[in-house]
Amino acid sequence: MVSVEEIRNARRAEGPATIMAVGTATPSNCVDESTYPDFYFRVTNSVHKIELKKKFKRMYARQDMVVVEVPRLGKEAATKAIKEWGQPKSKITHLIFCTTSGVDMPGAGADYQLTKLLGLRPYVKRYMMYQQGCFAGGTVLRLDKDLAENNKVTFRSPSETHLDSLVVGQALFRDGAVALIVGSDPLPQIERPLFELVWTAQTILPDSENIKKALVEAFQPLGISDYNPIFWIAHPGGPTILDQVELKLGLEPEKMRATRHVLSEYGNMSSACVLFIMDEMKNKSTQYGLKTTGEGLEWGYTNCV
Repeated sequence: MVSVEEIRNARRAEGPATIMAVGTATPSNCVDESTYPDFYFRVTNSVHKIELKKKFKRMYARQDMVVVEVPRLGKEAATKAIKEWGQPKSKITHLIFCTTSGVDMPGAGADYQLTKLLGLRPYVKRYMMYQQGCFAGGTVLRLDKDLAENNKVTFRSPSETHLDSLVVGQALFRDGAVALIVGSDPLPQIERPLFELVWTAQTILPDSENIKKALVEAFQPLGISDYNPIFWIAHPGGPTILDQVELKLGLEPEKMRATRHVLSEYGNMSSACVLFIMDEMKNKSTQYGLKTTGEGLEWGYTNCV
């Protein structure tokens, strides 16, 4: 008779969680930031200070719109990731869907809608996260690691979508979707590992004054104390935040190249942003023929705040 331990070991992967494909998508429509205030007041009829109730009606209409559009944008990104992965979607066993746009509850949920749009098997295990904010990209990666390493021969397609629905968000954040294929023990000659997830954690930094604590915890066991010989995939926040991170950690300007490029091209896409940066780094590393997708370096650091 087979023991419980033998069953558990048979299910677990031998190697670390590995990102095998990345797909991104942005809406086809674009509104220039400098013209957005005029546009917003015009489309909401706020030029004549329409009473609050009518503004609420407009917000409800927008909520109805994002409930439909968020899964569609997620599908576009996921389709690209699945194509890059090169494996049949029938091998996908888990779906993590995270969005900072609206809430489809009660109802089928964005994760269910994406499952239907992609034609995934009905018994795919789904995880839905709403309103996690800018650090959700890191949260998705933490869940990826736990799932991939505890489910042998298991692949999942996390879709990280951001279509911010708040008024403040419309002035600051941008729209975008990212999908990853994450698994473990990649098949040689068939799957192409991009990044391995070696260590993940979540920590609270009082007053956000000491990012070094998280870095020491992550890299001290590896004998790394200089943070310039590693690649950086940092959530942008804004130029001032990046300037402060560089200053406090003594980072060379090129360490934030991928982050600053995505910020300048797409703006701050909240939770999706850090995964766009990962895709940018992968593409540039491939373009220049570097030995790894992390700008030719072996180790790297991803942070979301």
